[in-house]
Amino acid sequence: MLRQPFSQEKIDLNKWDVVVIGAGAAGLMTCLELPSDLNVLLLNRNTSKVSSSRWAQGGIASVIRPEDSFELHAKDTLSAGDGLCDPKAVEMLVKEAPECVDRLEELGMCFDRNLNKLSTTLEAAHSCRRVLHVKDRTGRALVEVLEDHIENKKNILHCRGVRVTKLLVNQDICNGVQVLDGSNLYWIRARAVVLATGGGGHLFTNTTNPAQSAGEGIALAWNAGAVIEDLEFIQFHPTALKYYGAPCFLISEALRGEGAVLVDNNGKSPVSHLKDADLSTRDQVSRAIMSNMIRNNIDHVGLDLRFINPEKVVKRFPTILNRCLEYGINPLNELIPVAPAAHYWMGGVNTDLNACSNVKGLYAVGEVASTGVHGANRLASNSLMECLVFARKMSSIVLDDYRIIHKESERHEVKFAMPKLEEDFTYKISSKIDHLRQLCWQSLGVSRSIQKMQGLAKVLQHESSDLRNNFLLALINNLQENQTLNLDEQNRRLLNLLLDLQNRQITTELLLKACIFREESRGGHYRDDFPKKEISWECHSRQQKNLKITKRFVRN
Repeated sequence: MLRQPFSQEKIDLNKWDVVVIGAGAAGLMTCLELPSDLNVLLLNRNTSKVSSSRWAQGGIASVIRPEDSFELHAKDTLSAGDGLCDPKAVEMLVKEAPECVDRLEELGMCFDRNLNKLSTTLEAAHSCRRVLHVKDRTGRALVEVLEDHIENKKNILHCRGVRVTKLLVNQDICNGVQVLDGSNLYWIRARAVVLATGGGGHLFTNTTNPAQSAGEGIALAWNAGAVIEDLEFIQFHPTALKYYGAPCFLISEALRGEGAVLVDNNGKSPVSHLKDADLSTRDQVSRAIMSNMIRNNIDHVGLDLRFINPEKVVKRFPTILNRCLEYGINPLNELIPVAPAAHYWMGGVNTDLNACSNVKGLYAVGEVASTGVHGANRLASNSLMECLVFARKMSSIVLDDYRIIHKESERHEVKFAMPKLEEDFTYKISSKIDHLRQLCWQSLGVSRSIQKMQGLAKVLQHESSDLRNNFLLALINNLQENQTLNLDEQNRRLLNLLLDLQNRQITTELLLKACIFREESRGGHYRDDFPKKEISWECHSRQQKNLKITKRFVRN
């Protein structure tokens, strides 16, 4: 069932067995896989249908061809992960992937076919064609299928425009959430909470991710005491549209899988020195492009599609073709200007093979989780499949009976007097967010240096102290479980903005600490001062509130 955004009726206080936060592929699939006798509350901070999953173009990786095998898929995944994958997690992913494909087809997912057989394409670092797709809008097709089923489930209430502001943790058990629901701030009880909030690409100025992908789930989990791992590993996609006046739009790797090639302003390949050239891993291609751009003093390279049959481009990549044409670029007879952009976060909330965090009652599925599948660098098109495989684990969720029951009548509204703010206060907060994103790209982008990272640390220390005594944020921290708060429209908008800034500061600081901590280069983490991979760093970075960052060595 779907509740309309900005409903004046508060969500039931006690009804819920599981609260799922986030309505991308991970959150939607989790809802469908949870036992049907459970009452599920799906919270989506967006009023529009926007998510990183919906924007995913390439496809979903699975072994379906006779020349392919689980062993090959696992080998490719482990190789891309650069020594930091959990072999058991990888094995689970590749072996359960075909069943997930069958499940999607049962739900109505119509993958592209050729002569009644599922079509597959090749992407970087895959040894076989194993990427299933729906033209170049696989993510959108997936989300739409899942949404249709969600709306027809009587045990699931989908609420758009509801933002989770805090996780409720009692006696080391997560059993609810605090929400900003329209103008109302209040608590909701549940027996378990599932984070499916996506990644943090929007922490960077240049990104293929939507605005809500700013690491909010990481900040929520961190404040709740969850263990966070491997945040230093950010995957920068080598080919995002780089054109004046156009948004940073993903140009799928599948194009290079079908024969497109990269060229610089001199007509030469910026990746010719790499073993697999245009189909090398994303971290290698991104660094090669950035080096070429710096060397030639340019802000992009070109992607040449003219080696692909034009009819195939029109049929297989209509979204990319039409988006380029909107901005006056015709990929059929000219180069697409592209440059690297933040795309995917390999790190996140540390979970086991059942998607459980170290906090009882708190689970994480999708990009917000660090499952061990991706290691230091994600193999292309494994991300959507990871969502599906780990969402399946929710079908056997074991819920604690612990739940304190409150009556609706026990909710008491808190009155407050808002102090007078500067006229340009909102503008200042927005500017701080923009500035932080720029610093994040400059200091924690494709290539990192200790000097720039130390500079960012000083900025964060100064900026975060400004928020500690903010009146509205203090209201969130001090709101009791039986209390509600009603905000006027101005304060509602302001609180949303303050939460964005606060969560971005928390998550950026955690990312920064992980980047400084790892004194080597590996996968999606490259340091100018430590350019080589070291065996002593074949481990995970591990962060938890009130504790020092530490190493956790790889599970064999």
